[in-house]
Amino acid sequence: MTIEIFPDQRICVIGMGYVGLTLAVAMADSGFSVAGVERRADVVETLLQRKAHFWEPRLDQKLERVMARNHLKIFATPPLDFDADVYIITVGTPLGPDGTARIDMAADAATEVARTMKDGTLVILRSTVKLGTAREIVAPILDSSGKSYQLAVCPERTLEGRALLELNELPQIIGADDRGTRRRCQMLFNRMTPTTVALSSLEAAELVKLVDNTYRDVSFGFANEIAKLCGKAGLSAAEIIRAGKLGYPRTNVPMPGPVGGPCLEKDPHILVESARRFGIEMPVTHAARLTNEFQPNQVAAMAHDAAHRIEGFARYPRISLLGLAFKGTPATDDLRGSMAFPIYRALKEVFPDAEFRGYDPVVPRYVTESAFGFSAASSVDDAFDGADIAFLLTNHIELQNLDLTTSTKRMSNPALVYDLWNMHDVAADTLPARVRFMALGREKMEFA
Repeated sequence: MTIEIFPDQRICVIGMGYVGLTLAVAMADSGFSVAGVERRADVVETLLQRKAHFWEPRLDQKLERVMARNHLKIFATPPLDFDADVYIITVGTPLGPDGTARIDMAADAATEVARTMKDGTLVILRSTVKLGTAREIVAPILDSSGKSYQLAVCPERTLEGRALLELNELPQIIGADDRGTRRRCQMLFNRMTPTTVALSSLEAAELVKLVDNTYRDVSFGFANEIAKLCGKAGLSAAEIIRAGKLGYPRTNVPMPGPVGGPCLEKDPHILVESARRFGIEMPVTHAARLTNEFQPNQVAAMAHDAAHRIEGFARYPRISLLGLAFKGTPATDDLRGSMAFPIYRALKEVFPDAEFRGYDPVVPRYVTESAFGFSAASSVDDAFDGADIAFLLTNHIELQNLDLTTSTKRMSNPALVYDLWNMHDVAADTLPARVRFMALGREKMEFA
């Protein structure tokens, strides 16, 4: 019987954003010795106090535990004396002003790895990147060191609000050019999760992440087109979508709603950019993204039209935006790519004299006020108090469980509630007099 000895124990994770910190904590909790590297001085300071700089269930408790055991240490640059067996690059890859994917941060991280790595190091690119980044950008930088290494692409796939659970449950994608590198990555990630999926090349793994996220974006784009049609036709998109897939396995249209976030707002653009280098256009992908990006203007126009149909509606309305993070379920405090920003901008265009305020069950009030520039309500009740319009922007459980009959009693008279996630099916006679309700994809139906 041959006993395979696990070779890699010391892991250096470059980038302590959402992806990097949750991975570093999960790996440290699995018994690895982990060095977490972050350039931002304020983030380093927070982490050294054993506190995460964002909200994620159970993250602070696990961070405290692994740091107390010295399984995780935080640095501003890769430590020369750490002697890492594996480097994992998890830096952000946002879109630049021209709409193309930025690779400068990944290149900078690769340069730091090349400077400090030893011969035989395993380097894993985990950031979401355009096709060819590992081979054409990262590999030449590592080659310039003159040291031997193995290179793999293992894209992150975790859902915010479930990251620590999913790092122990989801299959890990592993892309590399040779079997030895793939096997080494499998052994690494098998310490955390029982399932890995080995792919034949770096590019295959890069593309998997883009395909997965873009598929979701295209599905949401289609649902939002149906909502647009139903909203004008006097039908209910929610009714039609639910009925069409009930007991029918060949249809799985998602519910319509605002689509954003740090992945879906950029990954379809990165996929389109990747395809163009091969002379391929992706009109379906592009159209779905444009549909989702234009939705805030449609929402604002629908709200403006509804307000003008309500007799006696306030000339200078007070508008409350409830649910400001980019998603509500699972909960997160992440504002990156939140559709609350473009919805707010679109509403300011059609309601230039309005007074805005916001509320989110997870996002701290001071963060709301800094990010949006309007006042933050202290509670759901506070957000409804005196509001002329209340927008439900995410499907957070607190917003799902609202008793609108009670909450709307706090609003102005007349007033409007606009549910962008079809969480509530409200009969007109259950609301206070002169409070109107409408939901995304059934706007005309509510005002028939």
